[in-house]
Amino acid sequence: MRIVCISDTHGQHAAIRLPEGDLLIHAGDFTPDGQLADTARFMQWLDGQPFPHKVLISGNHDFLAEREPGLFRSLLPAGCIYLENEGAEIAGLRIWGSPITPWFHDWAFNRQPGPDIRRYWQAIPEGLDLLITHGPPYGIRDLNLEGSLAGCRDLNHELWRARPRAHVFGHIHEAYGITQVEEIRFINASQLDHRYQLANPPIVIDL
Repeated sequence: MRIVCISDTHGQHAAIRLPEGDLLIHAGDFTPDGQLADTARFMQWLDGQPFPHKVLISGNHDFLAEREPGLFRSLLPAGCIYLENEGAEIAGLRIWGSPITPWFHDWAFNRQPGPDIRRYWQAIPEGLDLLITHGPPYGIRDLNLEGSLAGCRDLNHELWRARPRAHVFGHIHEAYGITQVEEIRFINASQLDHRYQLANPPIVIDL
């Protein structure tokens, strides 16, 4: 299966040129700040993308999904799978997705490090083909402009228990790219750079 990975489009989705593929994944932050109108525009765009399968998670900017989940889910286009700390199977691929990120200025889906956030990562099942989280694990594609590693330590611990074949995320725009660690491919698919300019192409992987 050919998988096209994007993340952190922040309302600039219309300018993205997507390659062909079987599955489109958006790893969150599809709006600037979770407004209803911006969310609806993104969903209309997503509905028009010619992929047999589409999977979406939210990010820390996507407030509508957390504050008004019923309204948010009513906007999802037909055929799009939205994952919020849950899994799905598509064409034999086992997938699990979560919008949770470590606490930072009280954004959407923020949780405190330690037991509060760890319970979400402990729910990640083993034997996954694809793990999708909004934020990166600590130490992998998470180096920010300040020179700090901004990923989640608790996520890093639990993903090595689960050992997915691939892990797609975004959140740290300046850490875009692919890293292979042992048998896991880590994909930071952030489309925007640190200045919130559209700078990076979608990342394509085959599973």
